[in-house]
Amino acid sequence: MLKVLRAVACAALALLALPAAAGENAPVPIGVVELFTSQGCNSCPPADAALQKLAQRSDVVALSWHVDYWDYLGWKDTLASPANTKRQYGYARTLKRSNVYTPQAVLNGIDHINGGDLDGIVTRLHQFAVDGKGLNVPLQFTDKGDRLHLTIPATDRPDDATVLLVYFAPRQETQIERGENAGKTIAYVNSVLDFMPVGMWKGEELTIDLPVSGMTDRGAGGCAVLLQRQAADGTPGEIIGAAILVDLSG
Repeated sequence: MLKVLRAVACAALALLALPAAAGENAPVPIGVVELFTSQGCNSCPPADAALQKLAQRSDVVALSWHVDYWDYLGWKDTLASPANTKRQYGYARTLKRSNVYTPQAVLNGIDHINGGDLDGIVTRLHQFAVDGKGLNVPLQFTDKGDRLHLTIPATDRPDDATVLLVYFAPRQETQIERGENAGKTIAYVNSVLDFMPVGMWKGEELTIDLPVSGMTDRGAGGCAVLLQRQAADGTPGEIIGAAILVDLSG
């Protein structure tokens, strides 16, 4: 059975996987951190370590997106995909940048910072919350055993966002044999394996059933949901709600 380890959103969010947890309030979250990293980048290990610390927090959704454009240096990143790289280039357009880099941490879809700057990341997320740029739409999960029931409430204003489902491996250690990190064994957390839109939210109450089998079929041990505004061409934008879950049954 899929058990909710933590599900975060700006408003109080009940953790409903275990009967004892029903009705309990999760900490008020401070945002989403998407780290774009590579096993072939010698400046990335400190950022990977910073993400491990962020992933341990109950008030942060932390995801690691491995990109493939450093593979030419001699080591093919075992967790990378062209889709992850495409997402980072989409953020470059959103953030009006002419290039991409690693390690880059994108925060709430609206800002970026060096992924190794842990203090800077936390400071900016807290400031977003103060400025009203944090996650402001609560997501609620109910565990139904073979599926998850996701509810997004109605708001008092028109809105439009994509519901993005992200599958990830909670923890994986990789022994790197070639390239800039040759000889190192590096631990990675919440590494994205696949992602897809599963619905559109237009400010009205929305419920979606998510089959647990989708996680196990992909070899993932966890999933996240991002409620994210997008441009007409699909370019990722501001994240206004999020939740993250881990399968503890294995």
